[in-house]
Parts: sequence; C-alpha cells; structure tokens
Amino acid sequence: MRKNFGAKPILYPQPVFMIATYNEDGTPNAMNAAWGGISENDEISMCISADHRTTKNALARKAFTVSMATADYVAECDYLGIVSGDQTPDKLARCGFHTVKSEFVDAPIIEELPMAVECELIHYDAESCRMVGKVINVCADEKVLTDGKIDPEKLRPITFDGMNHAYLVLGEKVGNAFFDGKKLK
Repeated sequence: MRKNFGAKPILYPQPVFMIATYNEDGTPNAMNAAWGGISENDEISMCISADHRTTKNALARKAFTVSMATADYVAECDYLGIVSGDQTPDKLARCGFHTVKSEFVDAPIIEELPMAVECELIHYDAESCRMVGKVINVCADEKVLTDGKIDPEKLRPITFDGMNHAYLVLGEKVGNAFFDGKKLK
C-alpha cells in the first residue's frame, strides 16, 4: 500500500546548490538553494525567487557559480540559506568561507567547497522563479579526484530531504550506469 502526500516539492536526491554572485560593490554573496538540476547538456536550472540578493546579482552580472554543498560544511551551507545577504552583506565571511574569482565568468568560487559549476545567465523568469545558466566550466579541487575524475566519495555532496527537513550525504555506489541493465536485454 502507498501513502499519498499530495502535490509537494519532494524528490530524491535533491542537490544542495550554493549559488555565488558578486554584489554591486564587488563583494561576494552566496545562498543555499535546493530546487535545481541539469536541464540540458550545457544548462543548469534552479528555482529562486526574484527578491533574493543572489538573483538580483546574477541578473546584473549575467553570471553565477554553483558549488555543491558538502558534508564537511553542512552548518556553513545551511547558514547561507537562512541568512539574507540584504541584512547580512558579509555572511560569507561570517561563516568562514573565502572566494576567488572564476576564470570563466564574472562570479566568485567558494574555496572551501571543492566543486563548482561556472555559469553565464541565459534566462530568468520572475513569474516561475526559474533561473537558467549556461555551463561554461566545471572545476574541482584535486583532493576530490580519483584517476582525474570527480569522486563522490571524496566530494561528499549533501542532498536535501524536503520531507524531513534534513541534509543527507550522497550514498554508496550500488551499480554501473549504462552497463548493469544490459543483463536484462
């Protein structure tokens, strides 16, 4: 038997994005957003409201970065989601994060978070709150690489559990994509 929950924004896994931009004065800003994902081969989409400082910055600069929140920085990433950049303009510094300018877009990369997607703004729809970015580059700290590829076990990205208001670490490997299903052919 199944239980019905009605129309709710629940999906597993739900990545936890740390969206970073520059303010008008050039200082870095970031927010936590959990409603997003890859929407095309070179596009990332997320739902963030127009009243966020990060949204306004992305519209002004036409760029943003998306870092994956990690288990090592759960408290800091959660803090960036519960504190407004309008009321606390130095919130990145307050949680101990440091940034460097992206080589590819006009946006900061959070140094403590080892993976980032660097994006140019393609479109923002204020009515649906959907922001779409063109992926210009993906970068990762060497400490989360194995054989030159991003290793999820080293990255330890977290996912958002919207039903229980919790963060979970991405789990163990259970199969091989584009291979295991062949045995059913």
